[in-house]
Amino acid sequence: MLTIWIILSVLALIAIVVVALVPFEKGYGDMEDESTVTDLIKKVRKIEVKAKRLSNQIFSGEYHSAFKGRGMSFSEVREYQFGDDVRNIDWNVTARFNQPFIKVFEEERELTVMLMIDVSQSAYFGTKGQMKNELITELSAILAISAINNNDKVGVILFSEDIEKFIPPKKGKTHILRIINELYDYEPTGKSTNIEKALQYLTNVMRRKAIVFLLSDFMDETGFQKSLDLVSRRHDMTAIHIYDPAEAEMPNIGLIRQLDPETGETRWLNTSSTAVRKQHTIAYKENYNKSREAFLKSGAGFMSIRTDRPYTKVLMDYFKRRGA
Repeated sequence: MLTIWIILSVLALIAIVVVALVPFEKGYGDMEDESTVTDLIKKVRKIEVKAKRLSNQIFSGEYHSAFKGRGMSFSEVREYQFGDDVRNIDWNVTARFNQPFIKVFEEERELTVMLMIDVSQSAYFGTKGQMKNELITELSAILAISAINNNDKVGVILFSEDIEKFIPPKKGKTHILRIINELYDYEPTGKSTNIEKALQYLTNVMRRKAIVFLLSDFMDETGFQKSLDLVSRRHDMTAIHIYDPAEAEMPNIGLIRQLDPETGETRWLNTSSTAVRKQHTIAYKENYNKSREAFLKSGAGFMSIRTDRPYTKVLMDYFKRRGA
């Protein structure tokens, strides 16, 4: 019930957004396809440039050290130097040249990164900074570009209460642009969230170990601990919790009409009531703690990012902890 309460309470503010947008939606109902495509290209290009800059300047080194390759492979031999590990001496080459040579190894870097992205209706919400789905798109682009820069493959699973779309892992800039374009242009058919089903789908399509990032607000009424434990044993899982400040603390804005985009139901809510706001905060904290504990219990990583605050430090700190 508390999960339902927080979902309904958080989405109360969406009524204001919906009312404000209605005139514009009607005004642009007959917009030409060419203008729409041009606008989309500009958005995709903007997020690509920003994500690439942040990835190159900030995250590439941390990403590389945080997510190791599958092992070490032989690279070359060189002359032995004082302090080298004698266990790496290549005795065949040493005997041939009558002086010690050692084997040099390098990390096998090729990994597969899977982005599991929540596209349910609760993600299309924001009161400060940006919408949750916009932040999810930005973070996904940064992670994808960081992976490509390290010669890793990237795949995507878009999910709501069902699996919306699966993009198989590939390499290359063209593939990244396709991912960013899908995130911007995709229109989900589902409304609610089912993380359990998404995790089960990942288990079925990804047999080999992958680096998995799950980006969601975790407004999910279903339990997913069992599937999460299974995924975490097979893959390297990290959860990225995205939230708006109004979800953590409901603002006092008087009597408002609440619209639940996942059910279409509306009701009136008195945000001036201290009891209503307090119950909202309690429900949010319980939902957050439940989600966080589920991932930590399974051995997965967990971080939380607000829509109205810079996220670079949060990501860097997490990568550095992983690398250490």
